[in-house]
Amino acid sequence: MLGQQRVVVIGLGYVGLPLAVALAKVCECWGLDVDRGRIAELEAGHDRTGEIDTARLSASTLKLTADPATLPPADVYIVTVPTPIDAANKPDLSLVIAASRTVGGLLDAARKPVVVFESTVYPGVTEDICAPALEAASGLACGRDFFLGYSPERINPGDREHTIDKITKVVAGQTPEVLEQLAALYGAVTSGGVFRAKSIRAAEAAKVIENAQRDINIAFMNEIAQIFGRMDLSVWDVLEAANTKWNFLPFTPGLVGGHCIGVDPYYLSHRAEELGHDPRVILAGRAINDGMADWVADRLHQARGGKTGSILVMGLTFKEDVPDLRNSKVADVVKALIARGHDVIVHDPHADAAEAMHEYGLPLDASALDRSYDLVLLAVPHREYRSMQSSAFERLVSPGGIIADLKNAFGGRESLPAVPLWRL
Repeated sequence: MLGQQRVVVIGLGYVGLPLAVALAKVCECWGLDVDRGRIAELEAGHDRTGEIDTARLSASTLKLTADPATLPPADVYIVTVPTPIDAANKPDLSLVIAASRTVGGLLDAARKPVVVFESTVYPGVTEDICAPALEAASGLACGRDFFLGYSPERINPGDREHTIDKITKVVAGQTPEVLEQLAALYGAVTSGGVFRAKSIRAAEAAKVIENAQRDINIAFMNEIAQIFGRMDLSVWDVLEAANTKWNFLPFTPGLVGGHCIGVDPYYLSHRAEELGHDPRVILAGRAINDGMADWVADRLHQARGGKTGSILVMGLTFKEDVPDLRNSKVADVVKALIARGHDVIVHDPHADAAEAMHEYGLPLDASALDRSYDLVLLAVPHREYRSMQSSAFERLVSPGGIIADLKNAFGGRESLPAVPLWRL
């Protein structure tokens, strides 16, 4: 019976915590995170990611621990740890392998447990890499003593519409029985239903192409923004007209950061190259998007006539209204502007100052909005910035200065009443 199952979620970040809180409503659920500070924070009712509010967290029956030894035997283990890339843009599977070893040490063959991976990987990782790690750590046989499953995560940080309890969940299992077990488990926490993938590899592949597709489409937008920039033509004006066609896809240009879109295509391209295929489209899209930050910095430098000066960058997180700094390409813009000789100040009401310094070596200035600058770049239109009056923005700009609107937050105005406006 579903309510009698015990589930352990490994990794309590943007993906794992919302899932664990949802599962705790339908069965006994434990959350494991090796970061003791994270566990202490959650036990105090605070989620730094902002995905689960204090009232909901405090009311949850979710049990929390940082010590695997305190976990009771479970029926289902769900791994939600990050799968980043390394400095050479190659998949870094160290965290998912470490989690597999941890879970392997917890498996009880008498329960015939299922180990489910939600981490984004290329097809084959669950069965060819994680399964051997589980077997080595447990001394058990996969497919006899324990079983595998895969259900790709679809968490979109800050998105309050497509939450875990509303989205369609893709599930895959090593056997038909495991597939139905997972369909029942995930189906109990979402109104969006479940989709039974034909195989674990098919489910892994579906996840990795979801983000690769978006990356390629955004790359096209970024390339046309660069082309139209040479024509002194705003891409936003072009898109406004093109979007009137019924089947025009509404993608927009910008910096591609975060934990998924800028990372996952490298997983697919890596596996393709191992198989002897040259993934030209995927890597071309990645090259365009990875180069966008430097291109933006160069355009801003040109907008200043090549003169150095003081620049305020508003927003550092990878998207608006979230504290998530992972793979922020705004940081790359800042560093490129500094490399061109500008004095850059960064402000962000959502980002954690210690994390910004640790990850990027960039200090956040909480009082930055009290001064004026030669150029103000609205890089991430957080709600705090969107609610500002035009006069507040104008006060940030020194005489002869410019405001740069990276994401068209000002809606196409050629200028604020008293300040020139630069945009893509």
